[in-house]
Amino acid sequence: MIYIHFPFCKSFCTYCGFYSVRERDKIGKYTESLLREIDLRKAFLCQCTRPSTLYIGGGTPSLWPVEQLEEVVRAISAVLQGETVSDYVNSNGHSGSTISGDAAGIFPFAEFTVEVNPDDVTEEYALALRRLGVNRVSMGVQSFCDRSLRWMARRHGAAEAVEAFRVLRSAGFGNISLDLIFGYDPVLQDAADSADGNVLAGHPCVSEFSDRGMAREFHGTSDEELMRLWDNDLETIMRLRPEHISAYQMGLDEGSVLGEMASSGRYREPSDELCAAQYSLLQRRLASAGYVQYEVSNFSLPGRRAVHNSGYWDRSPYIGLGPGAHSFDGDRRRSWNVPDVDRYIAAFGDSAALPPVASGSSGDSGASGSFGFLGLLSVASGEVLTEEDILTETVMLALRTVDGLPLLRLPRFMQASIDRLLSTGSLILRDGRLRIPPDRLFISDSIIRELLP
Repeated sequence: MIYIHFPFCKSFCTYCGFYSVRERDKIGKYTESLLREIDLRKAFLCQCTRPSTLYIGGGTPSLWPVEQLEEVVRAISAVLQGETVSDYVNSNGHSGSTISGDAAGIFPFAEFTVEVNPDDVTEEYALALRRLGVNRVSMGVQSFCDRSLRWMARRHGAAEAVEAFRVLRSAGFGNISLDLIFGYDPVLQDAADSADGNVLAGHPCVSEFSDRGMAREFHGTSDEELMRLWDNDLETIMRLRPEHISAYQMGLDEGSVLGEMASSGRYREPSDELCAAQYSLLQRRLASAGYVQYEVSNFSLPGRRAVHNSGYWDRSPYIGLGPGAHSFDGDRRRSWNVPDVDRYIAAFGDSAALPPVASGSSGDSGASGSFGFLGLLSVASGEVLTEEDILTETVMLALRTVDGLPLLRLPRFMQASIDRLLSTGSLILRDGRLRIPPDRLFISDSIIRELLP
């Protein structure tokens, strides 16, 4: 599993706390630095090909010029085929590719995902991704209501999202994932935001909020209206019928605009009861449409689970490239790059500044050795997991999935907690595996806390 973090955005969403910057003039230097990191960490990169996936996330990867993205992916492919990035660059030159023909056969990835924003999706861009070998697109829609999208500070409208989906389908993408968010209250902030009306046929989208939204600015939206908003989103996404749907409850991320608004009393989260009701509706509506829930936040049509994300829950080894990206050796060592584009470029940008990394070299803080970070502790940190850490992580990840956790993998001292949770119905035991029943997945975190010592 290979993950590349593209940390650039045009603007920042209200709810987002992920690391990103708006200095897009640095994208070229970032790409050059990424090529250098790939070369320095090639030994560990080659250990992270099972499952065989490449995921480009962010940030907003659809802002990355496709020619530069192709150069990076070709460099990764060269390393996986026993070549070096320097050999590839010397023979091809920076930005020398034109994405001619079908490159899918060059790239050895069973699943190659790129995250996109709807407003970046054009026919030309979609076809370029196809020629590059991308076989899965994850699009951040978040809502199909213009009012909600403006409140989130998204750059697209509802109609644009539907059109972007159509363009991706027309380009030949047969594996599309759409993201939705629930559990928020798009409280109106000014009169201009109160005049939405219908944005899609059959999608009322709060048409009766009108001017009375201002009177409720500090009182929030009624649960009935929030449920109707969510139901409309689900109705629209089922009409589109993507192969995969990820639905997340909005949180108050540290460093986000929404987190600051909540701290200052300008935003109040919906009740737990309302969020639970929205989640239950999500499960029922998607099940009736033929979707299978395989993880707390993820649903797919049969046979279309996200291979890359499933690898995280199985604790498969993965490498994260780019500022802020994390890596894991599949056992007990983790590392991560600091979330700082300037430090990343300074560390990796000069190809003469660092010696090649030898496989098996040793270092401090879990940030070298098999991770390939010799001499880079200024931009990389790491940790070695204890036995308790490994147990906690294994339980937390496995019980988020509907496949659950083999009972034999749990120590005897947990048996009393297991028996108690089985007796209350918070856990079920089937075919030797512990699972959280579907109607309690919404409170999976609290169940897992009860189970762990």
